[in-house]
Amino acid sequence: MLFVEGLAMLRQLIGQVQELLDLYGTHLPPPYIFHHQPPTILQPPPQLRNDSWCLLNLEDNPSEDDCYNLVMRAGKFKMLEPGKGPPSKRARKDRTREKLPETSNPIESMESEIWKEFPEDLYETVIARLPVATFFRFRSVCQKWNSLLTSNNFSVQCGQVTRTQPWFYTRTHENVNTGAMYDPVSRKWHHPTAPTVPTKMIILPVASAGGLICFLDIGHRSFYVCNPLTQSFRELQARSVKVWSRVVVGMTVNHKSGSGAYQIMWVRSDGEYEVYDSRNNTWTCPGGMPACIKLPLSINFRSQPVTVDGCMYFLRSDPEGIVSYDMETGTWKQFTVPAPVHISDHTLAECGGRIMLVGLLSKNAATCVCIWELQKMTLLWKEVDRMPNILCLEFYGKHIKMSCLGNRGLLMLSLRSKMMNRLVTYDILRKEWFKVPFPHSRKRHWIACGTAFHPCLTAKA
Repeated sequence: MLFVEGLAMLRQLIGQVQELLDLYGTHLPPPYIFHHQPPTILQPPPQLRNDSWCLLNLEDNPSEDDCYNLVMRAGKFKMLEPGKGPPSKRARKDRTREKLPETSNPIESMESEIWKEFPEDLYETVIARLPVATFFRFRSVCQKWNSLLTSNNFSVQCGQVTRTQPWFYTRTHENVNTGAMYDPVSRKWHHPTAPTVPTKMIILPVASAGGLICFLDIGHRSFYVCNPLTQSFRELQARSVKVWSRVVVGMTVNHKSGSGAYQIMWVRSDGEYEVYDSRNNTWTCPGGMPACIKLPLSINFRSQPVTVDGCMYFLRSDPEGIVSYDMETGTWKQFTVPAPVHISDHTLAECGGRIMLVGLLSKNAATCVCIWELQKMTLLWKEVDRMPNILCLEFYGKHIKMSCLGNRGLLMLSLRSKMMNRLVTYDILRKEWFKVPFPHSRKRHWIACGTAFHPCLTAKA
């Protein structure tokens, strides 16, 4: 009974193999064709007892059989020559190369036909939406792509793309004439070529808007505007007033005009100020501050302003509060806002139109970075977040000094003491804290100053 069942199974297998071979145009060679007549009785006939049969043994090595081997893979059977094992899997590109003729490549010709008719304006639409760092690698593709920076259509396409994450432009204390840019998306530092400055004096970044950065020389004599991505550089017209004391500098861009025009304002503690307009390349002195603004302003280097809807806001002390200036109407306002207790090294920040405050909160030997939001109804600061304890443990018992290098949605904080230096970013919306490596790996390396800017490939100084 077992013998008959085995013969039936073998016959079924051979029939399936023959069907596959017939399907692919190959027949079994005559010496290996199996002839079998089904038995009519339960016992095998005598003439079949002495016949030699090649039976399948799935447990033994199939390469040891004297006849053709049958290999089953994924429900398919393949005939193997005697003494050879299963064939090794070849790479897909090798199998494809055998199927295609050597004289022509229909896939390549098809792609060439498609890309030849691709609309040129769509190239600019796609490239404008690439990450900024990727664009500079694409500039080396061809001369046409390299010249996109001067294309009006490409400038319009870039203007339609909203860059949610700002970059940071910083200067180190060891070489204040060399800048370093940090991309928070790729978490990498870039070292652009510094533009040729027509002065031997040190220039420091003090404000930014519309992809441009405003620099002020250390002697407070001249202002410069630069796009750090494209090295578009401009020295502003000489001011009518020579300022040698510390000033607060703000910058804003008129997005409604669509021309990329920008304005820069500086103000010092005695209330004197000037406004620069790029449309006519002139400085103007609108007049003195109104009597409602108490002078002196008691401003310092950490009084860097933030811009919300065309209005500049910056901190003042004695009395503690905020002073605002509307760039369109020229209106000054003062708000009395008491600072939180036990706070130091605080500065303003902005996120989605909200005015924030970031500072060090110190009590006993513990120090922590805290974030507050200004409540418009009560004009009080409300704490909304603070640095995780695992990061604050590094500051325990140390005298920490903090500088805010960027204050637009994403903050970059430089924290340093005699024994340590740290760079930390804080995303106001996501409430995420990240440690940032320094642009160089020196032990005493720290950031001297910096500003946040939204990268723009087509912004012109």
